[in-house]
Amino acid sequence: MSQFIVETSARHVHVTQETLEILFGAGHTLKPIKDLSQPGQFASEEQVDVVGPKNTLKRVRILGPVRPENQVELALTDARSIGVTAPVRESGDVAGSGACKLVGPCGEVELAQGVIAAKRHIHMTPADAETFGVKDKDVVSVKVIPPVKGRELIFGEVVVRVSPKFSLAMHIDTDESNAACAVNGTMGEIVK
Repeated sequence: MSQFIVETSARHVHVTQETLEILFGAGHTLKPIKDLSQPGQFASEEQVDVVGPKNTLKRVRILGPVRPENQVELALTDARSIGVTAPVRESGDVAGSGACKLVGPCGEVELAQGVIAAKRHIHMTPADAETFGVKDKDVVSVKVIPPVKGRELIFGEVVVRVSPKFSLAMHIDTDESNAACAVNGTMGEIVK
């Protein structure tokens, strides 16, 4: 096994239970509509508007389950379009990141921080990491092999994230996906 699936992670929001209840009402829980590739993660029915100083992104999906911190993951093109500075960070690293407002059907929440462009990464189990000869937090380059001939692309600075809770998959945002002509079934391989 020398290749792995490359998945496009579109703009999305992670919220705390407190934020969820402000946006959707007291006692609200996320309603899963689709399981994601990472075990226990799901796309929910709930969507919010992400408001920046220049524009609004309508109906951005909330992913579950709820988290300890709010986080808005946008492609850099999305962030620029609404006038928000989104540093490129690993998921969960939101200190000092971009600000925005989330608007739901029952309320709104001003986020002083939380908007990031997610650093491209590969989820691996410990067994996968051993197979690929890498460890948690290694930074590698990955050749993305789309079905469109002549559009192979090598992404540098890809973070390896290892956990027994993960399933093998690389995640890139929509800007990166468009650059690589990535579609369902696109594969990648680590290059030395």
